[in-house]
Amino acid sequence: MQTCTLNGTWQLSAGHRSLESVDMQIPGTVLSGLLAAGKIKDPFYRTNEDATRALFWKDYVFTRTFDVDEELLAQQHIVLVCEGLDTLAEISINGTFLAKTDNMHRTWKFQAKKLLHPGKNEIQIVFRSVLRFIEDYPYEAHKKINYIPCGSMKGNQLLRKAHSMFGWDWGPQTIDAGIFRDIYLQGYSHARIEDIRIHQQHAKNVSVQTSITLSESVPGQKLCVELSEDGADKPLQTKLCKTNADGVAAVDFVIENPKLWWPNDYGDQPLYIVRTTLLDEDGTSLESITRRIGLRTLTISQEKDEWGNEFAFCVNGVKIFTRGGNYIPDDCLYTRITEKKLDYILESCRRAHFNCVRVWGGGYYPSDAFYDLCDEKGLIVWQDLMYACNVYDVTDAFAENCRQETYDNVRRLRHHASLGLWCGNNEIESAWDHWGDFQKETPYLRADYIRLFEEVLPKAVQEADGETFYWHSSPSSGGCFDNPDDANRGDTHYWDVWHGQKPFTDYRKYFFRFCSEFGFQSFPCAKTVNSFTLEDDRNIFSRVMESHQKNDAANGKMLYYLSENLRYPKDLTHLLYASQVLQGMAIKYGVDHWRRNRGRCMGTLYWQINDDWPAPSWSSIDYFGRWKALHYMAQKFYAPHAVSMTLEDHRCHVYFSNESFETTEYSLTLSIRDLSGNVLETYETKGNSPAFSAIETAVVDICSWEDQKDDVFLEAVIHTKDQKVLKDVETLVPYKYLNLKNPVISTEAEETNDAFILHISSDCFAPFVALDFDDADVIFSDNFFHLTDKTVQDIIVKKEDILQGHFENAEDFRKRLQILSLGTSYARS
Repeated sequence: MQTCTLNGTWQLSAGHRSLESVDMQIPGTVLSGLLAAGKIKDPFYRTNEDATRALFWKDYVFTRTFDVDEELLAQQHIVLVCEGLDTLAEISINGTFLAKTDNMHRTWKFQAKKLLHPGKNEIQIVFRSVLRFIEDYPYEAHKKINYIPCGSMKGNQLLRKAHSMFGWDWGPQTIDAGIFRDIYLQGYSHARIEDIRIHQQHAKNVSVQTSITLSESVPGQKLCVELSEDGADKPLQTKLCKTNADGVAAVDFVIENPKLWWPNDYGDQPLYIVRTTLLDEDGTSLESITRRIGLRTLTISQEKDEWGNEFAFCVNGVKIFTRGGNYIPDDCLYTRITEKKLDYILESCRRAHFNCVRVWGGGYYPSDAFYDLCDEKGLIVWQDLMYACNVYDVTDAFAENCRQETYDNVRRLRHHASLGLWCGNNEIESAWDHWGDFQKETPYLRADYIRLFEEVLPKAVQEADGETFYWHSSPSSGGCFDNPDDANRGDTHYWDVWHGQKPFTDYRKYFFRFCSEFGFQSFPCAKTVNSFTLEDDRNIFSRVMESHQKNDAANGKMLYYLSENLRYPKDLTHLLYASQVLQGMAIKYGVDHWRRNRGRCMGTLYWQINDDWPAPSWSSIDYFGRWKALHYMAQKFYAPHAVSMTLEDHRCHVYFSNESFETTEYSLTLSIRDLSGNVLETYETKGNSPAFSAIETAVVDICSWEDQKDDVFLEAVIHTKDQKVLKDVETLVPYKYLNLKNPVISTEAEETNDAFILHISSDCFAPFVALDFDDADVIFSDNFFHLTDKTVQDIIVKKEDILQGHFENAEDFRKRLQILSLGTSYARS
């Protein structure tokens, strides 16, 4: 098989080819090309988004020349393969029209041999304006759609393009168009390997059954299938086979003493390679395809229990408590979403003890690299199909387009060890059930929902996969508008804390079986705000700051929650800091509650992990990869062993969550301390925490401290037999009422071969101590932590975690360090 890449330098022009063109790199898009050529300003800076949006009323032409040699032309078939065309594309080769495309989520393949000749050839791809397509869209009677998702543009759902490119309540309306993935020619003169399906059967040993389908029914075609451990020099087993009369071959491997794949924190992630090679009569390789798999069973358990029906990921027979978050596209310019960036985000998730990421349905299907990384890091993928918060006009052509999109992506991804479930859409069943604006849409469009999401897409997933669990929508109780927000079945999205401005304590009213969305906004840090503002813009109500806030009421909500919990900060830097503290507090409150109710609730996925531009949002990692308070806090509240407290009826309840295979021996010390850090009262106990449990370790009466509630706090410390130290802090009143002292924080630093170690202490209670640098980005071993007494705490920065910047030595590291804390965040008279 011959391959000719068409990546590289192309020419980009607007409207007509007679207009001035610029050179650009493919994979690339209109925005990446114009930015690189200096033809437009950074769309993320100030209010440049407005001018960027206007660009897409135009059509754009992408052109390049390429050489075709005699060897390629000698092949019987030459196929143009386009892995990512965004979106309304018209392809011509050597001046002759070849094909149209209308779906950025599909891989497009076209027979192109008849249009090619030896030597120089030219390909042209015209991308038509999606805004004009929407404006001219011919609705049928009773099918006009009026609904617009928050922050988005009208008509974004009329074509198969990432909805969030039209804006969302956390991202800009940057739209874009272009060739965002590889494009190439493939030449061949033999039957191709069309499909490889791998099925596992688990008993004492594991049977790996591989079924290979060729593109043509060629009986007796030779194939070689090898099974090996990932990274091994030699295969474990090699088998030769031949296709039957239908062009299908089957091979079965039996693996003794199999190495099972486990999610993060439950075990290792060993992987195996299944390599399938098509052979000619002499045994020479014609084509070879590899699939990397993990040996595991993975599904959703919905067993009936005393509360209803559970919703729990079950891996290798073990029901786990799912801990993770929702993933959105990492950038508005999709060609900037590199494997390096994906690795950073997913490694940050692994380090924060995630075992699952949900790929949200309003973006796009990530690259193969995303799923490879999830396989390696033990991150189960909850995979939405790409539909979110929208009403769809499901014509026959649209339904077929969606069916093929699903078929393409399910076949591409189904073999991954990390793939946990397919989900039909985000929030649309719930919206049709009770969202007010959806109820204004016609019954014809409601019927289209049933057609697409309960007929076309489930059938396509079943045909292409048939093994991975399918869930109709999120949230849902199983489809058919059967009370999709039922707290006792299925998964739930909970937004009353935040959108409903309910207090954090409201989380404790609900015992969802699986909470797959809940969130709380914060601002990014000052460095990130400075990246898109001028000094005069740096007020949260300036035009520029408000243009980056895509949730209309969000700034007011943050100030409301600030007023309920903290004192008003003395400047913008401290306001940004305080917003992150609130975000971490809110999500911790919910996660702690649901982990304490393990068994009834079996998972939490907070909204959201990452950003696609620099802005305030619900993310725990900002656009530049800077961990917010929430991500640092997740390292503790998502850890396999975690301690939490709750105050009820003048009693302090202390809980220990043990998400591990082993019974864990522990000792607990609960202290009442004054704001100088002095211990006023202590309660101690010991015990054993069973595997996969959440137990109450202590109940302590705190009535006697009511008169001093503004001057004391509680600290729970659990020591485990394996030397872990778990801490949690609780106050009897909101932090705004505490008579916090202005702390004197002392620091020393030392350097080792691979790290800088900060020794930090305070002369009094210093809650939410935050560390950062003006001119460097690092990941600290801990941050936004509490200094509860004068004890020195060690914070480590590995040199590999210095993401940007450089330190000459330990003293340089210490001097440049910036320290914020709650006690210094507001002005004192």
